[in-house]
Amino acid sequence: MSRQKKRKFAENLERENVLQPGKPLFEEIRGNWHRLYFKNQQPITIELGCGRGEYTIGLSQEFTERNYVGIDLKGDRIWKGSGQALELGLKNVAFLRLQIQFLERHFAEDEVDEIWLTFPDPRPRDRDEKHRLSNAAFMEMYRRILTKDGWFRFKTDNTDLFDYTLDLIKSAQISVRDLSYTHDLYQSDMLAEHRGITTKYEKIFSEKGEKIKYMKFRFAC
Repeated sequence: MSRQKKRKFAENLERENVLQPGKPLFEEIRGNWHRLYFKNQQPITIELGCGRGEYTIGLSQEFTERNYVGIDLKGDRIWKGSGQALELGLKNVAFLRLQIQFLERHFAEDEVDEIWLTFPDPRPRDRDEKHRLSNAAFMEMYRRILTKDGWFRFKTDNTDLFDYTLDLIKSAQISVRDLSYTHDLYQSDMLAEHRGITTKYEKIFSEKGEKIKYMKFRFAC
């Protein structure tokens, strides 16, 4: 590990807005986000695979009446977003260092009001379907932690992954309501929902001419 990474990881250990293994709150937070961390009852939005936390930071500034949790396994990525949140004095932001498959260890049923899945690894090989973050098993997990009327929002440049997810919905493997989607977000009337926020990868893919796909829906009960 490089000296720079070691420094970032050491700083994450000291930051109150980073929850990760080894910190007491990491093990205690499930079902207790409002009481133990945010100390308010504002609705919670989580960003899966948040990277540097562009959406977590951007949305938390736009919607100060909501709480935001950016989730990623990479500590050096979380370091960037958590540092920015501290610099901006954002009290409605946390970062959770976690593999997505363990989400239910840290969020209870109906504890989350909104989920953003932004530019996940498409996992194109058939044998890797079980690792796709929009497969039926992951979606069922998201449904359990979301409130009844909570929104799920999915954004990607990858057409195959987007269509794969749509096919699951249309085949009723994932039961949803209020579905809206576009294969070209920048030419869609849904663009305003993104508040001008873009991720690092979104900028890269857009500059290469890739169209950005987006869908949102609520899970059917």
